[in-house]
Amino acid sequence: MTSSELWTRATADRYDAEETEMSSAAVLGPTLAFLADLAGDGRALEFAIGTGRVGVPLRERGVPVAGIELSEHMAAVLRRKIDEDTLPVTIGDMATTVVPGEFALVYLVYNTITNLLTQDEQVACFRNAARHLAPGGRFVIELGVPPLRFLPPGQVAVPFDVSERHLGFDTFDLVEQILVSHHFTRDDDGDAAADDLRYRRENSRHRYAWPAELDLMAQIAGLKKERRVADWDGTPFTQDSAKHISVWRKPA
Repeated sequence: MTSSELWTRATADRYDAEETEMSSAAVLGPTLAFLADLAGDGRALEFAIGTGRVGVPLRERGVPVAGIELSEHMAAVLRRKIDEDTLPVTIGDMATTVVPGEFALVYLVYNTITNLLTQDEQVACFRNAARHLAPGGRFVIELGVPPLRFLPPGQVAVPFDVSERHLGFDTFDLVEQILVSHHFTRDDDGDAAADDLRYRRENSRHRYAWPAELDLMAQIAGLKKERRVADWDGTPFTQDSAKHISVWRKPA
């Protein structure tokens, strides 16, 4: 097993409810259009498919999709939505698990490559993507740009969400390229008095990587960069972009 942290049953069961924005038509529409265009008439493989936020609607658009997922609990939530014959999922880690056949597209969304906590494992993930790709196939990653520009000397944390029901901030180990995302999520029905609010505290560890570092990983895996944009709508990527969608291609 890789260093990725396993999602528990409780976390998996509430995942979809806590990610409603990421499952909205405004977010998913451009995502699905981008991926479907790259898949064409071929098959797609999603690394870390989770509860099927992207994989299930992509399959419903007519793209044959398979998935790899480390957490049996996350895969069980996906299985409530779609059957195994329609969208097969293999339990295993995305750096080493192999599924049968070749794919026109392998994709990894929503910062999930950072769940691999070492550079060696992230390189292995690129190699595993290349292993599954047919000649001419593409590997796509969605990843945030490390927000170190917001971390002046002496500051130890960067907030990424401050809302009524959730407080989130990242702390950084700049030597090991590890960030820890801290979440304080309101755990009541919204009617509690101000002095009776309950918050659930969770955290997760991630290894952040820069776009240029990912390009080198792709080169090691025998893939060539095809394009990099700032979002699924194709906005140009600049030094001020908060995230990127990167596409590498396996030579034909």
